[in-house]
Amino acid sequence: MFKSILVAIDLNDPMSWEQGLPQAAELAKASGGALHLMTVVPDMGMPLVEEFFPAHYEEQALTAAKERLDQLARDSLPADTPHTQHVALGQITQRIVETAEQTGADLIVMASHDPDLAQNFLIGGHAGKVVRRSPVSVLVVRA
Repeated sequence: MFKSILVAIDLNDPMSWEQGLPQAAELAKASGGALHLMTVVPDMGMPLVEEFFPAHYEEQALTAAKERLDQLARDSLPADTPHTQHVALGQITQRIVETAEQTGADLIVMASHDPDLAQNFLIGGHAGKVVRRSPVSVLVVRA
């Protein structure tokens, strides 16, 4: 069924791993597949904004995200679950789709909040953007 499953995790939102990670682990176990856990540290977007952050902020943020993802994997996955961790910097949707392509994922799993019509109209949700841009199937888990 699914041999390589990418699980997109927002480290600031426990729902993203409390809901999505158990389902992804169950799918991987049932199909003999492996998990790729990933999180994205958003970049500043504009050089002007970077001036307001301390030097080496992005490197420190990436290191902290990797440590948190490592701890999450230890706490949330059975010890025998094959997995790899990925931490990326940049635009969230773009990095998720790129990582899916780089890892050969055949499924992306991510959690999503109940839709807020005003927010989705103005900026759109990450899950919706990934669904529209992904070259593979996407399982969106609602909380």
